[in-house]
Amino acid sequence: MINVHVLNGPNLNQLGRREPQIYGSTTLADIENLVRGKAETLGVAVTFRQSNHEGHLVDWIQEAGAQGAGIVINAGAYTHTSIALRDAISGSGVPTVEIHLSNVHAREGFRHRSLLAPVSIGVICGFGPMSYLLGLEAVHHVMVERARLAKPSQH
Repeated sequence: MINVHVLNGPNLNQLGRREPQIYGSTTLADIENLVRGKAETLGVAVTFRQSNHEGHLVDWIQEAGAQGAGIVINAGAYTHTSIALRDAISGSGVPTVEIHLSNVHAREGFRHRSLLAPVSIGVICGFGPMSYLLGLEAVHHVMVERARLAKPSQH
């Protein structure tokens, strides 16, 4: 079974209350329920976590790599500042999709640069909670394709 870790960074525990004009009224618990429902239809096991602490996220990325899992990550502000998260993703070799609820390219200039994008298989932003579902589908697709290509030929 494919396993995907959905990791959430700082302030995402405040979703639904924090700047609803930008992030909407959906809570992180609501998003987790959506993700778990989609994962069930895909046959994917999901580990869903949030931390305001960079080191926890690094530990979880390394854990996912050791388990051969994929990652969907909304690193929040760490997207733009964390060399540690970038190095953890790169070093673990885990297929990672970076996601954001808002369109970061339509916001402040400092949000336009991601340190994680160059070591991720893709970036999805601007679709609200649907960004998580698209990220899950994307990492699932990549993992299925990699598994298919890794199988020896039956001929």
